[in-house]
Amino acid sequence: MAELDIQIGIEEGEWPSEEVLQAFAERVLGAAASYLHVKAGQPFPKMPTEVSLVFTDDASIREINAEWRDQDKPTNVLSFPAFPLKPGGMPGPMLGDIVIARETVEREAVDLGKSFDDHLTHLMVHGFLHLFGYDHMNIAEAEIMEGFETRILASLGLSDPYAGQDPV
Repeated sequence: MAELDIQIGIEEGEWPSEEVLQAFAERVLGAAASYLHVKAGQPFPKMPTEVSLVFTDDASIREINAEWRDQDKPTNVLSFPAFPLKPGGMPGPMLGDIVIARETVEREAVDLGKSFDDHLTHLMVHGFLHLFGYDHMNIAEAEIMEGFETRILASLGLSDPYAGQDPV
């Protein structure tokens, strides 16, 4: 079974407590890891694989986005793999970091007509897949990644976030 060691950090913003976020992340990322391992055949090391979730605000993620992606604007989620990993490759003991911005998640949830928790769930799964080397830079990659997202979210009782949209 795929085991995760989830580290939570609240840096900025009006987030729930660490305990609440920990339980939320264990449910969401546990479902994602289980799907990848059982359904998609993703190998996992025998020891727990560590992933770090950083919860912040728009100002902080804007700085990170400008520094690492040359995009001087806030974004919803950023993923930073600890080591390059091709889809289906064996991860090391540290997967990497997922950084999520509160205000952007809130705005997008309202715009999409979704609850904050449902949108946060989607972004956690999305960021988690990036740590495993999945991407959406072209149609073929997007179809694979979005297919995984949709099936993982369905396992959590959520609808397809891409219904009616073209990949990419």
